Amino acid sequence: MNQLVLAIDVGNTHTVLGVFAAERLLCHWRLKTNRHRTADEYGFYLEALLRQQRVGRVDGVAVSSVVPPVTATLRQFSERFLGLPAHVISADDLVEMPILYDDPRQLGTDRLANVVAAYERTRSATIVVDCGTATKFEFVAADGAYWGGAIAPGLGIAADALFARAARLYRVPFSWPATVIGRNTVSALQAGLMHGHAALVDGMVSHMQRETGTSARVVATGGYAALLAPYCGCVDEVAEFLTLEGIRLIYHRRNVQGEQPRAARGETS
Repeated sequence: MNQLVLAIDVGNTHTVLGVFAAERLLCHWRLKTNRHRTADEYGFYLEALLRQQRVGRVDGVAVSSVVPPVTATLRQFSERFLGLPAHVISADDLVEMPILYDDPRQLGTDRLANVVAAYERTRSATIVVDCGTATKFEFVAADGAYWGGAIAPGLGIAADALFARAARLYRVPFSWPATVIGRNTVSALQAGLMHGHAALVDGMVSHMQRETGTSARVVATGGYAALLAPYCGCVDEVAEFLTLEGIRLIYHRRNVQGEQPRAARGETS
């Protein structure tokens, strides 16, 4: 029988959860990240969600989190309600992937999960574009080494900053205007935000490909990926649940295949 793994990706804005049976994602949910939610509240919500999807058991829990207070709460939830220790992934878990970042422990584990999952898909030079709270770019070489990346303000943050600082501008829906040259304030704002962010993605990817001398495959993920990708000329594939896939892969290699983490082997990257 396939082991069922609950993968949890805690971001600054949303927390995405999914249950995997081997490589297959059985069900998934997206919640607002709440730094004040208790372990009991997670138990109430997740038990109901699992019951709704007729998931009778969970054999493992893997967490990627960029919000430390939520990490601690999820550890408590997992032990109290599932009777399982939560495996919180870290750079030490990436045994197979050389990490060329100056200090791998400074990396958000969502970034690590993304590069692991993307390289598993392509097995070639790859750029990951994660369009979330921040827009993050990662480069993995053809030999599987993670070189590093870049971080820019995300679409939502850019819009919030603009509307907060400009008294005469107002919030508009994230939708694509008919032309890049707006003939009214709404379409002008939408053109700047939407086409501007798509141009950011294309420009950064182009710079990375030029800098690395590759025609790296581009995989997009994150909450805004499906919205932006059709207008980004560089994107080859949208993988909505790439981060969850990476969390599952790291958990599987560490806990099922039995690979020792770098720290246990006395290795650094």
